[in-house]
Amino acid sequence: MHPPRLLQFLLVLTVASIAPWALPSARAVTLLVSSGDTDSVLRYDAASGAFIDTFASGGGLDDPEGLAFGPDGHFYVTSRSNAVLRYDGSTGAFLDVFASGGGLLDPAGLVFGPDGNLYVSSGETGDVKRFDGATGVFIDTFASGGGLDSPESLLFGPDGHLYVNGGETDAVLRYDGATGAFIDVFASGVDDPLELLFGPDGNLYVSSAATSEVLRFDGTTGDFIDVFASGGGAEETEGIAFGPDGNLYVASEATDEVFRYDGVTGAFIDIFVEEGSGGLGEPTFMIFAPQTVVPEPGTLALLCGGLAGLALCKRRRK
Repeated sequence: MHPPRLLQFLLVLTVASIAPWALPSARAVTLLVSSGDTDSVLRYDAASGAFIDTFASGGGLDDPEGLAFGPDGHFYVTSRSNAVLRYDGSTGAFLDVFASGGGLLDPAGLVFGPDGNLYVSSGETGDVKRFDGATGVFIDTFASGGGLDSPESLLFGPDGHLYVNGGETDAVLRYDGATGAFIDVFASGVDDPLELLFGPDGNLYVSSAATSEVLRFDGTTGDFIDVFASGGGAEETEGIAFGPDGNLYVASEATDEVFRYDGVTGAFIDIFVEEGSGGLGEPTFMIFAPQTVVPEPGTLALLCGGLAGLALCKRRRK
């Protein structure tokens, strides 16, 4: 990888996946939410939850799921058309079908790894595919086995390993981040786990759709800690994200809303995005992102200050 590109990726990785809750202010970012019913990604004000616009659609996008900003600053979305589509990171205009093939079926989660390549969970084949992060060319089936069934979200953890939760596995599995070899069942006891993320406290948070809760596990041992967030009327909790205000945001698929919970205590705060706002229907994954993602050449400060991140995702059940 060319040194400047590597530097850009490392900065993006640091800001987005390690400390998205430490963004300078809610006004600097927006909330992007996959809307399955409208085959689009909708954008909301990160301070008020007000609908802004339809950020990405078209190009054959079908039932969008996982969301991510890549090292190039553009926006990547998994589509039930068995492909990963790419959109302009600043305007949301459709660019191309970035990745497909290699046996990819029912893609859900996607994440750019430390090697700069794109990793995508393949629900129907029960594995994780790897694609070249610059060209989208299929490389290999990176991770499988260990009982993985219907993989949903995936992310690289603080230890450099790949974490994947399976909707039918009811567990979070861990794979070697360099080789893809199965390591262990890191966390278990989740009923229909969908999305996972490491929080500002270093612990692992997993949404449990069947129980409409967000569970918390020790980020080092995988031991269950508690039911961190629930209540307020959320049903079928799906996408989860820590916002720039440090609070936890949860997509409620059954009620077409986004809920907000205290990032320290897990107490319910409010319904942040109201039912059906902007046409929101069956929200799944969501991420916080800056108003303008693609930095101007040479503006390192802008790159360091913005969120252009890794995505944690989930697959809508058929």
